[in-house]
Amino acid sequence: MINIKIIQRTKVLSNGLFPIYLRVTKDRKTKFISLKLSCEKSQWNELKSEFRKGVKHYQQFNNSLDDIWKRAEKIVSDALGRGEDISLEEFEELFFNFKLDRKVTVNEYWDEHIEDMNKSGRTGNARFFKDSKNSFFKFLEDKIIYFKDITPALLDKYEVFLRSSGGIDSGIAVKMRAIRALFNSAIKKGYAHKDHYPFDAYKLSKLKGKANKRALSLDSIQKVKSFDTNENPTLLNTKNYFLFSYYTGGMNFYDIMKLTWDNIVGDRIIYVRSKTKGRFTIKILEPVEEILNFYRGQLRDTKYVFPIIVNEDSTPIQLEYRKEKTLKRFNKDLKKIAEICEIEDKITSYVARHSFATNLKQKGVSTDIISEAMGHQNLAITQAYLKGLENDVIDDALSKLL
Repeated sequence: MINIKIIQRTKVLSNGLFPIYLRVTKDRKTKFISLKLSCEKSQWNELKSEFRKGVKHYQQFNNSLDDIWKRAEKIVSDALGRGEDISLEEFEELFFNFKLDRKVTVNEYWDEHIEDMNKSGRTGNARFFKDSKNSFFKFLEDKIIYFKDITPALLDKYEVFLRSSGGIDSGIAVKMRAIRALFNSAIKKGYAHKDHYPFDAYKLSKLKGKANKRALSLDSIQKVKSFDTNENPTLLNTKNYFLFSYYTGGMNFYDIMKLTWDNIVGDRIIYVRSKTKGRFTIKILEPVEEILNFYRGQLRDTKYVFPIIVNEDSTPIQLEYRKEKTLKRFNKDLKKIAEICEIEDKITSYVARHSFATNLKQKGVSTDIISEAMGHQNLAITQAYLKGLENDVIDDALSKLL
């Protein structure tokens, strides 16, 4: 006979709280199933196997525990009704097939998602999801919700909330994509149901809006290239990083930061892009060779090409903080270069990548070749980069009809 009880274990967690488990016992053997809940010792009623009133949202948590208890009991009673004697392993398998009824909150699943990303070294994505979570639950005033509560109507209200705070289509779309990705992940893992999926009715496509021009002309690139850093020595690295990115097919700043001398093989740069994990082999053009030679000449005792990472033993989270801090300074300095060079267009680290794509297109290079050079998974992504082509370029193309 299987005995079931919801308990608080005695081993304390790193946050000082004690975890809540489902304890399943049979034939003097025991299996503990984590319920992803915890509280202080004084906040747990051991006799009733429930949270005391001092716990925030204790009623909702206790309702979830009651659902878990009923489901566990049903697994046992159904097996007895069939005349079967299930093992602890079979019980666990059946229990996890009913995760939907465990009623995992969006709040705890979102935190778990962020924690998993940090553990796997995807600190940039973790920060993105953390920022999105903070925004969404600021709108909800930290209310506890379940995935079925994320309805098209709720998303419409969240959109109104973001617009009232000055949000624009592109920024709103980013936050909505985070919620959509989280929902899809929850469906895949069995914590949400497809029938509750809100993004069939709430369309993110309406948030695309008109693309802003994010590419520099060849003339503006030449101005940056000719920029004299003798009068502005503090902008030397910024100029080099931007041109290096441009002439290496729009290399991402994070990849530039982590580039090592081992990535330089003969006349090529060979590296794995952090974002997509795609492997790139890039021919070293003359401007890139000049930049590499400049940093070779510094004779720094480090494996990194550029003087950005100061500690070679940095953890993924430390690297993420370093990138954030350096990137902020980089974009600020790019703005100074644009002002000095009298470039009216806004320049950021990402403009180099867009400029690379747009200027190749202006030179007559086909979209599929540009797509391959940028490592895009499909042409649609590349075409999104090329939407910012100037009207005079299109006009010139149309004039050829005459």
